[in-house]
Amino acid sequence: MKFNRILLKLSGESLQGKQGYGIDTERLNDYARQIKEIADMGVEIGIVIGGGNIFRGLTGAGKGFDRVKGDQMGMCATVINSLALSSALDAAGQKNRVLTAIRMEPIGEYYTKWKALEAMKQGEVVIMSAGTGNPYFTTDTGSSLRGIEIEADVMLKGTRVDGVYTADPEKDPTATKFTEITYQEVIERGLKVMDITATAMCMQNNLPIYVFNMDVVGNLKRVMEGENIGTLVYSK
Repeated sequence: MKFNRILLKLSGESLQGKQGYGIDTERLNDYARQIKEIADMGVEIGIVIGGGNIFRGLTGAGKGFDRVKGDQMGMCATVINSLALSSALDAAGQKNRVLTAIRMEPIGEYYTKWKALEAMKQGEVVIMSAGTGNPYFTTDTGSSLRGIEIEADVMLKGTRVDGVYTADPEKDPTATKFTEITYQEVIERGLKVMDITATAMCMQNNLPIYVFNMDVVGNLKRVMEGENIGTLVYSK
């Protein structure tokens, strides 16, 4: 097995499935089954989910929302997605726990590194919601922070595309895929793997990112078994 402890970053937008909004239960249940599959292999799993399928703070700010309130709404959106995933994991028979970066008991327990580690050691999947708890930080930065804190071996970034390309493959048919690339190259080429703050944090703390297509059922297990189906981003 390639990694023992992972931080899985899931896209909120991917949860929309074919609906184009909200939460597609079919996609959600696919995710839950894939996560249980690798939990059964003994992998310790921390998860951060975005909130873009419900509300995105930056988009709200562009429409006249106060930026801080918009970001707080975005944090609440990530909690909704986290509760949905928790429910799907329950249904799949996988023990899990929702931790929140903002106090909101009884919805979830308040996040600390030690609470997360203890739960993972007991075989629970830990879903870390509400971003960093602060405005002006994306869930990319939230996942970098949590990945570094829980001392994950890797951040697995599950997206709609199967890796990092020279350009957006959905817009540019000539875009070519990297099998691996350094953080420095990502920054120099201006590639949108994650936002610049998140990328810099991973680079400074030597947390590699593996970008892959989570929407293909079975891919998460393939990554854990060492199949080369995505792009590794690493520090030199």
